[in-house]
Amino acid sequence: MSPLSPLVLASVAAGGAAGSVARYLVSVGAVGLGFSSFWGTLAVNVLGSFAIGLLAELFVRETAPPALRPLLITGFLGGFTTFSAFSLEVVGLGREGAGPALAYVAASVLFSVAACLGGVTLVRWWP
Repeated sequence: MSPLSPLVLASVAAGGAAGSVARYLVSVGAVGLGFSSFWGTLAVNVLGSFAIGLLAELFVRETAPPALRPLLITGFLGGFTTFSAFSLEVVGLGREGAGPALAYVAASVLFSVAACLGGVTLVRWWP
């Protein structure tokens, strides 16, 4: 099945919508329980990272319908947390050695925070 087939694209969209709603509910739930919002984000990132590791390994071992991986990994977990994809990539690079994995972590954090700061600075600077 083509990765651009209507079924795959619809699966990614449906999973993304469900994952986004789940993320929102976890964040709202954390605040409703009296926690700071970053605890909800931490919970989502940890849960999503566990789920992507589990699903990626299951998809290697077991045959699944072609649209299931895009539905769950790209769609649901992509909407739930992009940190899960980052975690899976770090684990994959770790198989090549600690150097590539650590370089990817450092570059991701450094450049992402710098880009965020750049966006904030641009808006503050813009008249």
